[in-house]
Amino acid sequence: MLTKLTSKNQITIPKAILSKVPETTHFDVTLEDGAIILKPVRVSEVDLEGVRQKMKSLGLDEDSVSEAVRWARER
Repeated sequence: MLTKLTSKNQITIPKAILSKVPETTHFDVTLEDGAIILKPVRVSEVDLEGVRQKMKSLGLDEDSVSEAVRWARER
């Protein structure tokens, strides 16, 4: 199927293609061997206040998270 790139660098995904990936609003875009690849991804909302409350109940703070990330990256 043919689609056109607009002056704002936008394209329209044909309905026949999009109907095969229901409930998709976000795509991971990559370039592979000169071909543009769109892969549907799921994006979920994060309850930041819930995360903060859980961290507080566990006695964790931002420094604890940074330390845990450093530790994980060293492994």
